[in-house]
Amino acid sequence: MLVIGIAGTTLATAEREWLQHPSVGGVILFTRNFASRAQVTDLVAAIRAEARQPQLLCVDQEGGRVQRFRDGFAALPSLEGFGKQYAHDAAGALALAREHAWLMASEIRALDVDLSFAPVVDLGRGNRAIGDRAFSPEPAIVAEFTRAYVAGMHEAGMAATLKHFPGHGSVLEDTHFDSATDPRDLDTLRREDLRPFVAGIAAGAEAMMLAHVTYPAVAPEPAGYSPRWIGDILRTEMGFRGVVFSDDIGMAAAESAGGIGARIDAHLDAGCDAVLVCAPTIVPDSLAAMERRPPPRVDALASLFGRGRCDWNSLLADPRHASARARVVGDGVAEA
Repeated sequence: MLVIGIAGTTLATAEREWLQHPSVGGVILFTRNFASRAQVTDLVAAIRAEARQPQLLCVDQEGGRVQRFRDGFAALPSLEGFGKQYAHDAAGALALAREHAWLMASEIRALDVDLSFAPVVDLGRGNRAIGDRAFSPEPAIVAEFTRAYVAGMHEAGMAATLKHFPGHGSVLEDTHFDSATDPRDLDTLRREDLRPFVAGIAAGAEAMMLAHVTYPAVAPEPAGYSPRWIGDILRTEMGFRGVVFSDDIGMAAAESAGGIGARIDAHLDAGCDAVLVCAPTIVPDSLAAMERRPPPRVDALASLFGRGRCDWNSLLADPRHASARARVVGDGVAEA
């Protein structure tokens, strides 16, 4: 399946046509799609009404610098602060991270958006793209936070997506703009970057997003389209049975697979269940590539659809919302 991006705050004619394609199973929303809570609620309803089949509505609402919906939403802090608190109050930091997860997921579910791609479980070791999005540089600490964050998301009726498998935090390059290579061997990765993913799988995380990072001591291609990483290690060795997402195939590090059609083929043939096509400019070529592939499984993303509350008034009536906001962000409301 494809999860596609759209250009603006309403659906264009071409985008309505894209939603009729049998390979489109979801839409990912960005800041460019958000003007207000009322507007994005209407956009979500329009997507669901226009689509040929049920759509997985997604967003990156991590907190900190990666928060797509801001005006009127809790100003979520970045995850790094919880890791710093852990040094002097481990139990308190873990409990607060769980509330952060519940608050984030509850506000997104109140819009009838199914999924925020969270949590980031990469190690905080200086990567330009990850930075303060990571809990900690220490694998055991990140593993503890992973369990807490997955639990909080589940309490809000949202599936959890661990990213960016098998670990993006220990290379310097930002794969939006550059290719990235991590020379470490698999045993080292098992001891370090993979530990939070193991913890998240045990905690019941339903999805995984892969990194556009190459680990040449393990496999010759980037993890996102590596049969060894997806089939041998993630599925067989680690026992993951959930949904595997590519990272955005419009990123520079994905270009190693070739053109748009080649990127689609490489990721799906390697074992990804869904490919992220975030830039609207490359959606037409992506849909054309899907025409020559076998029909997708219509239920491929069904396990990730949101559960429970889907309206803002019901959320505001829940005393946990006010309590979580007070604990996690004080009186903070994000500004557009």
